Amino acid sequence: MANHLTIDELSSLLGLKERDVVRICQKEAVPIYQGRVDKMLFVRSLEAGGYDLSEPAQGMLAVP
Repeated sequence: MANHLTIDELSSLLGLKERDVVRICQKEAVPIYQGRVDKMLFVRSLEAGGYDLSEPAQGMLAVP
């Protein structure tokens, strides 16, 4: 799977609304570059920010 996902792809994968993905990116200083987000950086930022991680997000962390 690609490392950089569109906001739509990331929201579908994690079960979040698109606006929530953008809000979290802004709050946690995760860059959105040309409409794409680094999925590992996003998930690690969720983890560091104390958010409850969904099962798909936890699965992303297991991938090296």
